Amino acid sequence: MPTKDGASPQQGSLFGEILDWMLAPLLLIWPISVALTWLVAQGIASRPYDRELGEMARSLGQQVAAVAPAAVSKGKDRYALAPEAAALLRADASDTVFYQVLGLRGELLSGDAALPVPVEEAPVVPWELHFRDDEVGSDAVRVAYLWVAPETAVPGQAGATRPMLVQVAETMGKRARLTNEIIKGVILPQFVILPLAVLLVWLALARGISPLNELQRRIRSRESSDLSPIDEQRVPDEVAPLVRAINDLLARLDSSMSRQKHFLADAAHQLKTPLAGLRTQAELIQREIDAGRASPEEMKRSLAQIARASERAAHMVNQLLAMARAEDVEQALRREPVNLAEIAIDTVRDFVPRALERRIDLGYDGVVPDDSRLRVHGQPVLLGELIRNLVDNALLYTPAGGLVTVRVVEDPFGQVVVLQVEDTGPGIAPGEREKVFQPFYRSLGSGVEGSGLGLAIVKEIVQQHEAEMTLDDTRVRRAAGGESPDGQGPGARFTIRFPAGATPADRSTS
Repeated sequence: MPTKDGASPQQGSLFGEILDWMLAPLLLIWPISVALTWLVAQGIASRPYDRELGEMARSLGQQVAAVAPAAVSKGKDRYALAPEAAALLRADASDTVFYQVLGLRGELLSGDAALPVPVEEAPVVPWELHFRDDEVGSDAVRVAYLWVAPETAVPGQAGATRPMLVQVAETMGKRARLTNEIIKGVILPQFVILPLAVLLVWLALARGISPLNELQRRIRSRESSDLSPIDEQRVPDEVAPLVRAINDLLARLDSSMSRQKHFLADAAHQLKTPLAGLRTQAELIQREIDAGRASPEEMKRSLAQIARASERAAHMVNQLLAMARAEDVEQALRREPVNLAEIAIDTVRDFVPRALERRIDLGYDGVVPDDSRLRVHGQPVLLGELIRNLVDNALLYTPAGGLVTVRVVEDPFGQVVVLQVEDTGPGIAPGEREKVFQPFYRSLGSGVEGSGLGLAIVKEIVQQHEAEMTLDDTRVRRAAGGESPDGQGPGARFTIRFPAGATPADRSTS
């Protein structure tokens, strides 16, 4: 769950997380177990006492059925129990026993008037024993009762609506004590078992998580330069996918570091040449000045060479910075809708002075920039760098009098936006078309000075934008000579297809 400031909460201990999820259900189930034990104990404790109470009620009912009608026939409103029955009811010294006998009309014949009468909705069945919980005053009691049909008719009771009622009740002391004894016998051992279970869970987790601690120790003991894969045979099966992911990351990191080392070595080698030229020219002109032989013309030539060398070094540094920007994943993820035609036209406009100086016809041939169908979802700086490097590469290899064309068109199906940069230079042989995208690679015999990074930057930006790039000839080559039919070079045409990024609203208005 995110915190108040929007940051993700700190991940806690895996050991504690598993322990919490194992102990929480255990601690939750324990009070439920106590409640269920109490309910079951009540049922167990009540069963023998209910049986005894029911026998007392049945015995009293048999006596009432035999004696009460005779007492009523003699005009007595009440009758006393026989000494044996009274002794049976008063035999319990731990609980108070109540009884009640009601006549055929509901009149009290004997016993305690305070004992409540049951509310019966079902038909009365003589001699059927029933139990209920009730109260006598402030005492909770368990009541056994039954309806008794007299053995002989009772004179004057012709209007009786139901048989006589016999009830025997006792307080709950014995039952409560037995219930408590049962609960103690079941719950008290749990107070010993529960801490023992927690301890065993703790030890089991500590034992189960020990391979992770061993894996952590092995990783921490490694040298910072050791990017070899971790042995997957020495880790649990559950951790093996994580180790495989780490090994994959180590492999990619090793490859990335190797590329960076190679890149830095090549960059240092490429920068060494123009810097050495600068130093040589500076030392040469210094010696000429010291010897007094430096003429203005010689100084101008030396300064011009120094300017060219510094320009090459500056161009190399700019290309290195562009390569670093192209490889910056975070910058590539900061995307927005971009009109590719606008960037292409601005780039062509920037290169017009250079093209005029080299007598090259540089132009834009495509859809007007205000067409919303030419939008792509990308990083504007990187897309500008891509077109800039393609145009710069085309101007470098196109001879005087040649033609360089930049084109942005929409796919007929509206799924992609197509960028093309083509020239009329010597072209790129099919066998070299994969190599030219490698950093610092330059075709032999071209006689063109360059950093060898331009097309590598283009490839990196294309991959960052999930686009597709193809390289072919501008014109058809001859079968043997490798030249175009009109005698000019076959040229090179770079075609890049970007996923269209126009919004539905833009498409509806176009």
